[in-house]
Amino acid sequence: MVLQPEEWVRQHCVQFLIQEKGYPKSFINVEKELIINTLKKRYDIVVFNPDGSLHVIVECKAPNIPINQEVFNQIARYNLQLNATYLMVTNGLNHYYCQMDFENERYQFLKELPEYKL
Repeated sequence: MVLQPEEWVRQHCVQFLIQEKGYPKSFINVEKELIINTLKKRYDIVVFNPDGSLHVIVECKAPNIPINQEVFNQIARYNLQLNATYLMVTNGLNHYYCQMDFENERYQFLKELPEYKL
């Protein structure tokens, strides 16, 4: 089976989360469906907290897809329902990380995603 470009990015991102950031493999979930305002959507990667809440949502794009405001709007819309603490957007070449500020309804860009801590 040949990996599609977005799947290649997704697989590398999962390895990054496990090997570089120390996230437990058992807390990572890939490509599941969610319903937002009666529309069925799929997320690429989520990382759960031990209590079952969401820690990170990752949106993966193919390497030829530029990361722009529209991509951030997409993941932010997903997060209105999911309430993850961190957002990550990657096309395998460029990676962007944000931390949510729910109180002020915005996100703040980070230089990198924090490592996993209990």
